[in-house]
Amino acid sequence: MRIENLTASSTCYTCCVYLVRGDWNAIDDVNTLIDVGRDPSVIPLIENRDTGVGKKRVAQVILTHCHYDHTSLLPEIRAAFKPIVCAYPTFREADRYLKDGEIVKIADRTFEIIYTPGHSHDSICLYCEQDGVLFSGDVNLNIQTTGGTFQDDYVQALEKLSTKKIKTIYPGHGSPIVGNGDEVIRRTLMNAKRARAWRAGRN
Repeated sequence: MRIENLTASSTCYTCCVYLVRGDWNAIDDVNTLIDVGRDPSVIPLIENRDTGVGKKRVAQVILTHCHYDHTSLLPEIRAAFKPIVCAYPTFREADRYLKDGEIVKIADRTFEIIYTPGHSHDSICLYCEQDGVLFSGDVNLNIQTTGGTFQDDYVQALEKLSTKKIKTIYPGHGSPIVGNGDEVIRRTLMNAKRARAWRAGRN
């Protein structure tokens, strides 16, 4: 599996747009964009990539949530590549709705859809057990203090993620967390629980 952040050099405000391709561009690989962002420069970048012969340059788009910095370029991506658009059921423009626990093929790997509300009501993460890779969208997985307020469903999502063997986290903004993703998530869960316990003790 090859993962490329197409917006690493963007000059406009946008999310990370990940193009995910198989190692060998096999005919049954599913070339996938994780989020589409809002920078039109990703389209010529995709057109200039080796995405395999006899198949779509972008076969599917998976949206981690519906915020504008992750979805604005969708009409242009549809026009250029005619992909299947997948998202959580509340995103009306999707062609296919994803549910928690569902397994989807991305490039030459399989990923588990994990519903992770907190940043938004429709946030999902994408987890590949084989490579220990997690696409996290804008879900905050790197909380380093015990300040803040954390809802039940967000903590439950962290608990689910903490059971996974995660090496690398590809976030919706910023650089990947490489090598110790599961440690980062467990620390975040601990801090969120401590914050909740402290607030409960004050009430």
